[in-house]
Amino acid sequence: MGSISRNHHLEYTFVILSLSLLIDKGVFCLQRFEKQPSYSEVNPGDDIKLDCKILNKKGTCSWQKDNKPVGIYARKYEWASGKAGEREGECSLWVRAATLEFDDGEWECQVTASDFTTQDALTSTPVRLVVRVAPQRPRIEHRGAQVLPTHNVTVRAGVPSHIKCLSRYGNPPPVIKWILDDRDVTSSSNQTNSPETDNPRTWLAVSVLTLTLGKDRNGRGLQCIALHESYPSRSMNVDAKIDVTYPPEVRLIGAPSGDVEEGQDVRMRCVTDANPTAAVAWRRAGQATVSSLDEKLHFVPISRNHSGNYTCQAKNSLGASQPIPVRLDVKYPPVIKSVGLDRLTTAMLYTQVSVMCEADGNPPPSYRWLQAVDSNTSSAAGGGGGVGSEEGRWLVRSSDSLMLLRNVTYKHQGEYVCQVTNVIAGKKRQAQSHSLTIQVVGGPQVVRDEAEDVVVVRGADATLRMVVCADPRPHSAAWEWEGLQLKAGEDRGKYQADELKQVTKTEDCYEARLFVKGAEPSDSSSYFLVAKNEKGTDRHWVKLVVHEPISLPTLIGIVCGSLFAFLLCVLCAIYCVRREKCRARSKAEYKPTELESDRSDLESMIGRKTLSYETAAGGLQRNGRTQDGGPATHLYCSSPNRMSGPPHIIMDIGKNSHKHMNVSA
Repeated sequence: MGSISRNHHLEYTFVILSLSLLIDKGVFCLQRFEKQPSYSEVNPGDDIKLDCKILNKKGTCSWQKDNKPVGIYARKYEWASGKAGEREGECSLWVRAATLEFDDGEWECQVTASDFTTQDALTSTPVRLVVRVAPQRPRIEHRGAQVLPTHNVTVRAGVPSHIKCLSRYGNPPPVIKWILDDRDVTSSSNQTNSPETDNPRTWLAVSVLTLTLGKDRNGRGLQCIALHESYPSRSMNVDAKIDVTYPPEVRLIGAPSGDVEEGQDVRMRCVTDANPTAAVAWRRAGQATVSSLDEKLHFVPISRNHSGNYTCQAKNSLGASQPIPVRLDVKYPPVIKSVGLDRLTTAMLYTQVSVMCEADGNPPPSYRWLQAVDSNTSSAAGGGGGVGSEEGRWLVRSSDSLMLLRNVTYKHQGEYVCQVTNVIAGKKRQAQSHSLTIQVVGGPQVVRDEAEDVVVVRGADATLRMVVCADPRPHSAAWEWEGLQLKAGEDRGKYQADELKQVTKTEDCYEARLFVKGAEPSDSSSYFLVAKNEKGTDRHWVKLVVHEPISLPTLIGIVCGSLFAFLLCVLCAIYCVRREKCRARSKAEYKPTELESDRSDLESMIGRKTLSYETAAGGLQRNGRTQDGGPATHLYCSSPNRMSGPPHIIMDIGKNSHKHMNVSA
């Protein structure tokens, strides 16, 4: 039984192996591609081999082009092995003298089945055999028009532009590259290839470049390059220039930064940046006409009539620039146009006089009315009027174009000029009118500000002076006091009145003098000067004060008393300062051991053993007061360690005691 089972098992294994060998033999005996044809390119007139190799080849090789069978022709289509099947599995084909018309297309390698039962016929994947044809020279197109080599491609700044590069009648289609100013910008393009309508075996290649350029790219080079194996140098290019257009921008050169004075040369230029070229126009505000159509605007020299607001603007086909304003404010020194009075004007006393001065200048001038001090001194004539300030030999009467003199007095009489001033480029410019003269007529006027008190000592001579102004001259003048009257030119005892005398360099003003000889206290009084002329009367007073002389002993006593008071004040100040220093030092350097030592020394010196430390210290507490609430007295004026001699001790004993004890060695 065992041997029978073993035999059955061997038979079974043999059957399985046999079946496996039959299956494997069937599979490996089928035809299959070892190498299929691949995409190939060939130049016109050249030979090219289309590879095709078959494993377990049993059938017959053949080729198809564009789905049509290709026959074997000498010197055109030949087997690579010389004859199909001469070398096992070789089905490769030579294409001789390739031409675009006959050989360009899709090729397939085919093998018939081993027999009609196996159905193992083969067909390769169609592959393209390209017979190269050099494309035409590429060209650039923009906005539907061809751009000739080295010509401009016009685009607008900031606006996306689409530029085409075309390459025609090439096979295969070329690869198109873009170079902008030595930089590869192919990534910004899109290429499409399509068969030519009139020659479908060739191609039209179109690359569209999209660019958004700024004005800084104006004038840069743009290059379209077609890459193809059929070109002698494998590439061909066409060049153009980028013409970036943009509206104008302007900037101003030469605009004055400071004051422009009449007579200077002013040259301004409106520099324009634009593409295409812009037209420049200068306009003046308020005028309809154009001042200049040139970028330059010159004023040689400039005058005040050129003052105004100007604008510079540029325009081209794309638009206009923002106008640049510039103001020309031509400065010129002041010039007096008119002064509103006659050269000689007569005014009544205490009336009003006004004079107008008109001047032209840029900047507008400031005004000053000046009165000549030499002709009418400001101190010799009194009365009301504008407040003046002396400046050299001139008195400023007004700082306005209108000089208004209210309540005219004799101090206003004299020569006047109008002075106008402005400042140009930091320099003062002035002009001055012709002189005017104001004559004041009227009754007398006793000058008030000349009446000063006269103070003398008893027995001295006194001189009283007053000034009176009048036109016409006073026909009478007299001094009056305490019911007495003394006319000018008369004398009475100790009193003498001089005649009126003309004040030097002062027209219509006179000085009156009254002399009092050996003045007594009884002469102290107010003395009135009364002046009269045909126009009226005026009077004013001056006061005489007579003092008793001070005796020598009285004077010495006053001096000594003053000196003593001064020394006393100095000593008090020194005492206060030292006292404060002593208090501060004793507080800082106080020590209980030193106080105990000082107490023993004190008892031995005065022989009183009953004086205890408690009595001497008398209720000193931390807060600086005695036990009965009174203030504690400091024991030392200064620290004992710093004293060269025995201590000076002051004690406060008891609440109601005011006795002090001084102990010294």
